[in-house]
Amino acid sequence: MKIGLLSDTHSKKGRSQRVIDHLVSQGAEFLIHAGDIVKPEILEQLKNCGLRYVAVYGNNDAALVQYHTQYNLVQEPHYFKLGGVNFKLMHLPFYMNGDTEVVIFGHTHVFECDFKNSTLFLNPGEACARDKPFSSCAMLEITDTSLIVTHFSRAVGSDSFDERHYIFERS
Repeated sequence: MKIGLLSDTHSKKGRSQRVIDHLVSQGAEFLIHAGDIVKPEILEQLKNCGLRYVAVYGNNDAALVQYHTQYNLVQEPHYFKLGGVNFKLMHLPFYMNGDTEVVIFGHTHVFECDFKNSTLFLNPGEACARDKPFSSCAMLEITDTSLIVTHFSRAVGSDSFDERHYIFERS
């Protein structure tokens, strides 16, 4: 199973749509937004992409509470199972214990991919290109034996994404 990951879109509708379109074109079967969505239009992009998705509230998403029942918004930490893997989804990196196989978080605007004691801690970085001159997202591919992460980054003004790969053996 391939899961597209994005975070920290911060109302940048064009950049979030490019990231969503890229993840879909790379074969994502499900999308996870790790918070700081900010605008309801970005929730609409997620809803209209043709894939199932989940999005967690970020520290800048209080205004989105009115849309809670309209979109698949959850509070942190949110636990769920997908592709035979237990996940914990949050925006703020406050619950960083390894109580699931994969921990997805945002907030820092920095891509992070760290495998400790059989838990993958993964932050897709910022899609908004606010703190850096590039948009960032990730793909998590789950196999029976591995967790495969592809980090995508696209320089502002560029049409193409660069990618780096990480492979971790599952217990």
